Amino acid sequence: MEFQEVVRRRRMVRAFTPEPIEAGVVDRILRNAHQAPSAGFSQGYAFVVLEGPEETGRFWRAARGEGGDGYESIAEAPVLVIPLACKAAYLDRYTEPDKGWTDRDEARWPVPFWYVDTGFTVLLMLLTAVDAGLGAVYFGIPPSSEAAVRAEFGIPDDHDPIGVVAIGRRAPGERPVGSAVTRPRRPLDDVVHRGGFRRGFPAG
Repeated sequence: MEFQEVVRRRRMVRAFTPEPIEAGVVDRILRNAHQAPSAGFSQGYAFVVLEGPEETGRFWRAARGEGGDGYESIAEAPVLVIPLACKAAYLDRYTEPDKGWTDRDEARWPVPFWYVDTGFTVLLMLLTAVDAGLGAVYFGIPPSSEAAVRAEFGIPDDHDPIGVVAIGRRAPGERPVGSAVTRPRRPLDDVVHRGGFRRGFPAG
């Protein structure tokens, strides 16, 4: 699929069929995610991949805490990927000789690049899913459920789950819902500030 068409078609799909996805397609999604840029080539991310109803069912049982419901239409997705961000990988990387820092002080970082870079991997998953003729959605893990999800899948303390990507074939009749339907996309001129931010532009 032509790249501009992939971008145009990309949207959050919230209803799936349980039909399995070919292993080669899942591998391509993960390989592309692993091509994401990262500060200092730290690559401080990891992916917990759950395939099939037995594995994905373990996630849904762990995630049914407060705020964990409301995902019934997503729960049919045959593949779930939990992207993990590892801050320690970045702090360690920047104490290496080619970076020149002598400590792991987080104050050196203008923003938490470990989350930014892991977010890049998520976008590549979403785009690759579209290119493969599939649908995908990114959603958060309720804070009240995170401990249960960590325990269920042995996620270490130094890796933070930033959410979940559900991947599969769109269910028949699936249509955009939620904010993407009720709120229009802002005009490009409202978000692009050439030469400097336009003072007086309304924050809302």
